[in-house]
Amino acid sequence: MIENKNQRCGFVAIVGRPNVGKSTLTNALIGAKISIVSRKSQTTRHPIQGVLTRDHAQFVFIDTPGFQTRHGGAMNRMMNRVVTQTLSEVDVVVHVVEAGKWSEGDENVLPLLPEPGKKHVILVLSKIDAVKNKAELFEFTTRIMAKYQYGAVIPVSAVKNNQLDILLDEIAQRLPDGEFMFDEDTLTDRSMRFISAEILREKIFRLVGDELPYASTVVIEEWNEEDKGVHINACVVVERESHKPILLGAGGQHMKRIASEARQEIAEMVGKPVFLEVFIKVRKGWSEKESALRDLGYE
Repeated sequence: MIENKNQRCGFVAIVGRPNVGKSTLTNALIGAKISIVSRKSQTTRHPIQGVLTRDHAQFVFIDTPGFQTRHGGAMNRMMNRVVTQTLSEVDVVVHVVEAGKWSEGDENVLPLLPEPGKKHVILVLSKIDAVKNKAELFEFTTRIMAKYQYGAVIPVSAVKNNQLDILLDEIAQRLPDGEFMFDEDTLTDRSMRFISAEILREKIFRLVGDELPYASTVVIEEWNEEDKGVHINACVVVERESHKPILLGAGGQHMKRIASEARQEIAEMVGKPVFLEVFIKVRKGWSEKESALRDLGYE
């Protein structure tokens, strides 16, 4: 890798309450889908690094789980630890708040932010395309700025690609000088195997009812890549026997659709045919046991 004294490179945490648009923003900034997205909380469970190289700057974005205090349990404690640890390690923090909507969840994120002046913190107001009254947005921003001393405030719409270049410019000037850590064509630190498991989990979140997604996870038990295609054996782990018929659906239709949509998306990612087999396994109370979480690949 060629050294360039004008290069900047650093880590950028994307933080906020659940369902505020962090993963959508991360994907939009990178220009590729590396984080799965759904309307349910707990969609993002692992810290995922997304890499963008732009001119003389390399951004290493870390999409974090939504920080929340409403629910306990080993899973939520683990996700909250991921957020606090990430904040301690990055160069720039992007705090995402939905434009015009401040909640208790947003309030709970404030104490996690670095002491003003110790790190660069940017406030991003997401989903501004949904705000009709711009005067109200100004008042909303003023109220938030009274709560914390942000270095910049950038309203964006990740879906419409609105003002993302401005956000990137603001982040770039706050990155430390340094050589690029990744090749310029790298998009993420995660493997295709990991992303495939996440894609399958996303389909479960989107296509099954409210209870099951939170009690399920996905493990890729076998991944064999050949010239003709990729053969994948995936296991969906649930907490109760009663979850299996919910996941399967009448005549197995739920699972067929989940597997079909996942297979199509994985095939687009790897650029070759995918042969996907999905099994269901019951592991009682896995989300409440830290040892089980570690066994299933959680950090």
